[in-house]
Amino acid sequence: MKRSEINAIMADADAFMKAHGFNLPPFAYWTPEDWSTRGDEVQEIVDRQLGWDITDFGSGDYARVGLFIFTLRNGDPANLAKGGGKLYAEKVLVVDPDQVTPFHFHWRKVEDFINRGGGKLVMQLYNSTPDEGFADTPVTVSVDGVRRTLPAGGSLVLNPGESISLPSGLYHKFWAAESRVLVGEVSLVNDDNTDNRFYEPVGRFPEVVEDEPPLHLLCTDYPRYYHPAKS
Repeated sequence: MKRSEINAIMADADAFMKAHGFNLPPFAYWTPEDWSTRGDEVQEIVDRQLGWDITDFGSGDYARVGLFIFTLRNGDPANLAKGGGKLYAEKVLVVDPDQVTPFHFHWRKVEDFINRGGGKLVMQLYNSTPDEGFADTPVTVSVDGVRRTLPAGGSLVLNPGESISLPSGLYHKFWAAESRVLVGEVSLVNDDNTDNRFYEPVGRFPEVVEDEPPLHLLCTDYPRYYHPAKS
């Protein structure tokens, strides 16, 4: 993805979120120059990959296959093994009409998706088989505490205010219908490096073509700009 495209997506998504009364934390707006002056007090942001996360999943066509994410909070994956500390994560997503996030599941993460406003969020679901294929069995999920059962590969529509809880091992693919959707995600600790199983191979983080300076840093940009002084 070109940096100019990423910058434009950031500005557009930020305006959309603010229009829905959703405000990002101050670090969202730090410039690359700001990051170059930060010390070890911001190490949690870097280690937990908080912040801007924009991907086209390697498709080269963000409008068709892509997702806007901002990670607000996230624990250390090691906390899950020890059963203490921050065990949760929270993200905000912006999903455009007919913009697909491809089929994937998580081995560990359980997550809730909440339609916070805008259009409809459509989710297509499959149970996974032991060899990580699509199962032909019915899918049962909780929608705002109400049990719903769908046929294998069935789709469920979430209107504004509705939410769904997805267990680990459940394949899901989603997109918006009618208009752009503001989506909340609340989950166990998020680990994009080891806990994503995409049905078809994709690129989770984009390769960036630097055709202009960054407006704000992606979470994958931190190593290039953040260099705290060694004590």
